Amino acid sequence: MSSAFTEPSAAGEVRPAARWSDYLELTKPRLSLLSVLTAIVGYLAARSPWDAARFGFALLGTSLCAAGVAALNQWMEADTDGKMRRTESRPLPTGRVASGSAFVLGWGLCTVGLAVLFRQVNGLSSFFALATIVSYLAFYTPAKRFSRLSTEIGAVAGAFPPLIGWAAAANSVTELGWVLFAILLFWQIPHFMAIAWTYRHDYAHVSFPMLAVRDTAGGRVAAWSLVNTALVVGSALWPGLRGFASPTYLIVTALLGIWFVGRALAFARAQSRDAAAKRLFHASILWLPLQLGALVVDRFVFVTASFSP
Repeated sequence: MSSAFTEPSAAGEVRPAARWSDYLELTKPRLSLLSVLTAIVGYLAARSPWDAARFGFALLGTSLCAAGVAALNQWMEADTDGKMRRTESRPLPTGRVASGSAFVLGWGLCTVGLAVLFRQVNGLSSFFALATIVSYLAFYTPAKRFSRLSTEIGAVAGAFPPLIGWAAAANSVTELGWVLFAILLFWQIPHFMAIAWTYRHDYAHVSFPMLAVRDTAGGRVAAWSLVNTALVVGSALWPGLRGFASPTYLIVTALLGIWFVGRALAFARAQSRDAAAKRLFHASILWLPLQLGALVVDRFVFVTASFSP
C-alpha cells in the first residue's frame, strides 16, 4: 500500500511518498494523448507505404516527448498552479511529487523520445518534436505570465504533432501536411478561449494577462473565437477545394463546419457567456476527431492509391 510509505518534506513534515498515479498525472495523459492522436493522423494521412516498426517508434517517441513536455510545464508553473482552484491539486503544488523528480522525469522523457525519433524514425520527425518542446517550454509557458498572445504562441506549439507524424511516414512534409498544421493551429484558439473564459477568475488571481482576463465583458474573446473557428473550417475545406480529398469529404466538412461556427456565433451573441463558452468547448472537443477522422477515412477510401498531394 503505497500510501503507507512516507518521506520527510523540505519543511521537516512527513508526507506520503509519490505513487505511480502521481507521476502519471504529471504527464497530463489527456493532453498528451491529443498530441499523439494528431501525430497518428499525420502519419496515416501521408499515405506512405505501411511500416509497422516505423509507426510504432514514431508513436513511442511522440508519446515520450509529449509526456516530458507536460511534466516540465508543471515544473515551471508549480507556483501559479498552487494558486488556482483548477490546478491546486496537481502533484507538485500538493507536494506529492518533489520538484527535482519532476524536472528529471520531464527531461528524461523528452531526451529519450527525441532519441527514439532520430535513431529509429528519421531526423525530420525529431526536428518537429524538438520544435514542439522548445516552442512550448521556451516561448509558450513563460509567455503566459506576461503576454496577451500566450494562447496564440501555445497554438503554434500545439500544431506541430501532425507534422511529426507526417514527417515520420514520408520523411518530408507536403502541402496537405501543412494544412493539418493549420487546422490544429486555428482550432486551438476557440478551444482554449472557451477554457480561458470559463476559468478567467483563476487566471486573474495569478495575474496571467490573457485576453479572457483583460476583456471582462467577453466581446473580444468571443469575436476572436469566431474568427478562428471560421479559419479552422476554411483550413479543413482546403483539401477538398485543392483536389486532395473527395466531394464527399467536402460535404461532411461543410456540415461539421456549419455546426462548429454556429457554436462560436452563439458564444459571440450570448448575453451571459458562461454557458455558451462551455458549449463551444464541448463542440471543439467533438469537432476535431470527427473532422480529422473524415480526412483520414477519405484518404483511404475515396482517394486513389496513385494520388500524391
